[in-house]
Amino acid sequence: MLARRAAKFARLSSQGHVRASSFSSTAAASADFTHAVIGGGVVGLAVARQLALRPGSSTVLIERHSAVGTETSSRSSEVVHAGIYYGGSSLKARLCIRGKHLLYALCEEHGVAHRRTGKWLVAQTSAQREALDRVYALCRDEIGVPVTWLTQKEVGERGEGVRAEAGALESPTTGIVDSHGLMLCLRGLFEEAGGVVALNSPVRDIRPLSPGGASPPGSAGWEIDVSDGPDGAISTVTAETLVNAAGLGSVSIHNMIVPPSRHKQLFYAKGNYFSYSAARPKISRLIYPAPEPGAGGLGTHLTLDMAGRIRFGPDVEWVDDPDNLAVNASRLDQAVAEIKKYLPGVDAGALVADYAGIRPKLAPKGAALATDKSFEDFVVRKEDGYQGWVNLLGIESPGLTSSLAIAERVDQLFYGQTSTCNWLA
Repeated sequence: MLARRAAKFARLSSQGHVRASSFSSTAAASADFTHAVIGGGVVGLAVARQLALRPGSSTVLIERHSAVGTETSSRSSEVVHAGIYYGGSSLKARLCIRGKHLLYALCEEHGVAHRRTGKWLVAQTSAQREALDRVYALCRDEIGVPVTWLTQKEVGERGEGVRAEAGALESPTTGIVDSHGLMLCLRGLFEEAGGVVALNSPVRDIRPLSPGGASPPGSAGWEIDVSDGPDGAISTVTAETLVNAAGLGSVSIHNMIVPPSRHKQLFYAKGNYFSYSAARPKISRLIYPAPEPGAGGLGTHLTLDMAGRIRFGPDVEWVDDPDNLAVNASRLDQAVAEIKKYLPGVDAGALVADYAGIRPKLAPKGAALATDKSFEDFVVRKEDGYQGWVNLLGIESPGLTSSLAIAERVDQLFYGQTSTCNWLA
């Protein structure tokens, strides 16, 4: 299927309907596409759409499943993060802050459902208050994200049953988005720009090409082998450039290309979510416990969907299999204990196991704060020793919020600084 689409695209190009722009002069003459993006989650869709906007270029998005966005992107909290956890110099902070503005603008322009709900980070102990002090200082002194302090009394007056014994921080720019609607929008924009979506196309091998001599691998383009159809036949598609945005499969793609000495391992943090069916308490904003170093996440927080329904999660359960998506109902009691610390009136009997998602981690123990020794930043880079390859690894939360800014970053790495890449604008 992918080979047939590539052949059709080549015919259109030869007839003058599409003009191939030369990223690499040695690859341009024979490559099927200018850009090949592997991975059809929200980040891959955003990157593919951004690259497809390049005049005269051609882009294929290669996805192993039968639909886009079926892994991490569709099993998240659907939160538009403010960017307040990760340290001002980190890619996570810079891309999240930029991505938040781009995401809200895109949603408003194209009618993607979203809401700026705001968020409270609540503290119950002096240690948690100190953690919020650090978040406040980061927002005020380094990244310029608006936050305001709330006293215990103010939380009690406005908090709809929320407890914050040591106060709370309010983040007014946090919100929620319909992630499925967002991905549908991005796919539509990508295809409107001439992009080709290749579903049911798992990648089996990748070969960087070189004309020889001192030229680095990839300087003559890339060959990508994919399974094509139910019989498992292999098709080969060529591209001038390659983007690895494969999410849970990103390390497998990485390891196909680099020598064994540069191989990486991915770790899987499963997050279980629990839905809430009771009418009370009724909450109108997101509620997060204060971040705790070494926790591997942001705690079992309260989020809302676009209909106003409450759900709690994710927790952190380390698993060996990225396909382990069954909700672990045995963790409900632990979740209830965590939730009651900030929402004592929760009706435990109205909580039921809902869904689970997997976060791709580059280390076996993740962390929420850049001050933690185990903090792992996003990897968005050109790989040393290769040409025409941008590698995306460890793209977990806040990947959805950051997706459009990651796309800008990839475009910048291929084509140079542009006016859109003002990270803290």
